[in-house]
Amino acid sequence: MKDKNSLKPLGKYISECQNSDGSIAWEPNGKIDPWDHIESLMGLNVLDMNTESKAGFEWLKLTQQPDGSWYSEYKGNKVINYNKETNFTAYISSGALHFYRHFNDDEFLEDIWPFLKKSVDFVLSGQTLEGDVLWAKDKNDKWMDDSLVTGCSSIYKSLRDFEQISKILGKKNISIAKELEALQKALRSKPERFDRTWNSKSRYSMDWYYPILCGVYDADESKKIIKDKWENFVVPGLGCKCVEEEPWVTIAETCELILALNKIGERKLATSLYDDILNLKDKKDNLFWTGFVYKDHKHWPVEKPSWTAAAVILAANSLFELNSNFDFF
Repeated sequence: MKDKNSLKPLGKYISECQNSDGSIAWEPNGKIDPWDHIESLMGLNVLDMNTESKAGFEWLKLTQQPDGSWYSEYKGNKVINYNKETNFTAYISSGALHFYRHFNDDEFLEDIWPFLKKSVDFVLSGQTLEGDVLWAKDKNDKWMDDSLVTGCSSIYKSLRDFEQISKILGKKNISIAKELEALQKALRSKPERFDRTWNSKSRYSMDWYYPILCGVYDADESKKIIKDKWENFVVPGLGCKCVEEEPWVTIAETCELILALNKIGERKLATSLYDDILNLKDKKDNLFWTGFVYKDHKHWPVEKPSWTAAAVILAANSLFELNSNFDFF
């Protein structure tokens, strides 16, 4: 799976997970969340599936709430989780810039701008005086008093993409430089601001590589961070674990680590990991399970998410430069 033709089964599967309203479920007729929906749209972009991707943005436009947010989870046209997560809401800017860079569609960018602006207003309304962004509002529309390393890293990337879009569109009165600087400072030097209400620090691989993937650290700093915890999370010949203490490698996390490694010039490590995950695909349909429990030699959970397929496509594009978005992350 190192060219567009070999990746087509993944694109076809993502389109099979897309509902008539444009939303992309985890699996056909499954649940939907805005972040993974947008990740799937990026996979479609790489494979030139313009129509399907545009339909996905139409769903986002139709379901955006008056405050600029989206609910955390849907099933069909019903909301099943009324939390409003800030990193989910911010990610539309990354998806929009990714679409624009590939299809060079000025009309699309102009049309979606008001939705991006509202989403950023919501996200920044959750930024604290310390610079971190609270992770969500609850079903009663109250802020939940905690911030997440991975979520805030994703927000940092999305806000930078929003900045790029504002410049492309000539929105000279838009500036979020101070907010970005405060968020980066919090991620770099205020660990006490994150995971304050539950004991999860350092357990998740995403907290390790996401600040790198999203540009919080420079290349030299990133290489040291990667080296320091490589053996904690990477299983030779298999891929990247999701949780440090669990014997479970996951495809999407491995692909995101590939993106982070390639970003900082560690192409050899990134290519090796990509070859590892190709050994975990289902040879019957060329799709990928969420993960593999190597202690039990079983795939778990028994699902093949659309966003996992998209993560593989994005990793392949990063390594093999299949289109103009190969350096997006």
